[in-house]
Amino acid sequence: MKQCSLKLSSILLFFVLSTSFNPNPNLNSKPYIPGEKLVYIAHFGWLNAGEAIFTIRDSVFEGRNLYHAVAEANSICIADKIFEVRDVYESFFRPENNQTYLAIRNINEGRYRYYNEVRYDYKENKVLSQKSGEHDVPENIIDILGAFYYFRESMTKQIKNVGDELILDTYFADELFPLKMRYVGDEKIKTKLGKFNSMKFSPVVEPGRIFDSEDDVTIWISKDKNYIPLQIRIDLIIGSIKCDLVEYSGLQYKLEPRK
Repeated sequence: MKQCSLKLSSILLFFVLSTSFNPNPNLNSKPYIPGEKLVYIAHFGWLNAGEAIFTIRDSVFEGRNLYHAVAEANSICIADKIFEVRDVYESFFRPENNQTYLAIRNINEGRYRYYNEVRYDYKENKVLSQKSGEHDVPENIIDILGAFYYFRESMTKQIKNVGDELILDTYFADELFPLKMRYVGDEKIKTKLGKFNSMKFSPVVEPGRIFDSEDDVTIWISKDKNYIPLQIRIDLIIGSIKCDLVEYSGLQYKLEPRK
């Protein structure tokens, strides 16, 4: 039961979370800015089960000017009484190229506790984990939370036609975790914040104990300059989970619902 809950929590964070590096991006054209805050609610049927909060700010860390992104995942309502979740993911990454400097994973789920820090060395193509030591990694590796922001920045450069894909190597839970996102078309969706034009994506997931097929996750991204995930549906063997954007502030561009 504990392992299943841990996997579901991590999957939820990644898909809310949710290529190669561009070495000379225009910082002013990024779809996000320091001070941005996004709040999501996860529903399991009629039950409000969880909340995820994403924030990003400027930071000076160990003498370096970095972005500091934080994602908090908490159980709420009845789900909080059944199984309490208080997870925090942090990413310190370089504004000029999105390369991760340090990633922190702090897990509090029921009685389970886990804390780990991972440092990234792009000169040697290695990561150094507090828990498991040094590992060789692909050249363009990135942490899972940093991927959320890099994915949004990549939209204008790499997504042109239906069927286009974003592929990215990440390091997550002391393992290589390749991500693959497929653009399947545009769709007008209704959310708690209004109706929006969106781009529909299907992340490729691994069928098995949790998923029936590789197309069991769908993400709707705002079709504007913000590229914000508006809604996520995760079809599991045990049922469907839906995540909705319910609150936002500090956006780079105004988020405008359709009339």
